[in-house]
Amino acid sequence: MKLLLDLLNIQSVSGGETPMNKFLINLILQRMPNWKVTPIMYSGEEFHDCILLKFGNPKTAVFAHIDTIGFMVRYDNQLITIGGPEVDDGIELVGQDSLGPISCNLKNIDGNLFHDFPRAIDRGTSLSFSQNIRIDDNFISAAYLDNRLGVYNALKICENLENGWVVFSTYEEHGGGSMPFLLKFIMENAPIRQALISDITWVTDGVTHGNGVAISIRDKFIPRRSFIDRVVELAQRSGVAFQLEVEDAGGSDGREIQFSPYAIDWCFIGAPEDNVHSPNEKVALYDLECMIDMYKYLMAHL
Repeated sequence: MKLLLDLLNIQSVSGGETPMNKFLINLILQRMPNWKVTPIMYSGEEFHDCILLKFGNPKTAVFAHIDTIGFMVRYDNQLITIGGPEVDDGIELVGQDSLGPISCNLKNIDGNLFHDFPRAIDRGTSLSFSQNIRIDDNFISAAYLDNRLGVYNALKICENLENGWVVFSTYEEHGGGSMPFLLKFIMENAPIRQALISDITWVTDGVTHGNGVAISIRDKFIPRRSFIDRVVELAQRSGVAFQLEVEDAGGSDGREIQFSPYAIDWCFIGAPEDNVHSPNEKVALYDLECMIDMYKYLMAHL
């Protein structure tokens, strides 16, 4: 799992995804000669920090966002959130500004957030949770499993994919914004009618650890039921363990697909995690394995 460990140790807070972009481009260039099909890669300033991989003749796209939640330094030791991170007093944060590396603690004083670094930190500096990866026979616990596991899954799909788009998007944790130009490019160059969202969902009273990947019937948004039914039928044929999720909150890049001017069906499929948006997110390794197997099957049969 060295690749996953590498992914987990790269800072990529929303708006500051360049380090992850550079890592992924180098990794893809190294690995794609050994993939079943060598994709065409699109990246660069035209796409900001996003990356698109086109395999063969695509019918389906997989989207995985490469950004994370975090914090931004304001004035007088103040912090403001990026996305919706846990804000418990004492959480360890890390980053870097013009004067060097930063390691400090989050101070939550009556709902106002501060850092305790002994000097002023450059305004606008992004801070993220300090990483502490723990793996045993059944679980992985770490910061930013959301959405490093989704990115890891997307990279695993690339190994044997013959036809499809694999897309690494940005900004998802803080309102989105990259999907409109990504969808426009896809629809102008190799259009699709369906998409899968490679992301991580929640452990709830109906979706639990160790029972397979979650296929979401709905979150805050409701995808087209005929497409969901088709995905579920294929999932049943696959023999891969899965759970059906029905929630009334949460969102993903699927929201931007649904709000786009394009008639693209979408479905969120991801392993469930506990301790969401905290330094201690927790996912069952079996559910991650099911996620990877399910995506490989669906991309071959949708």
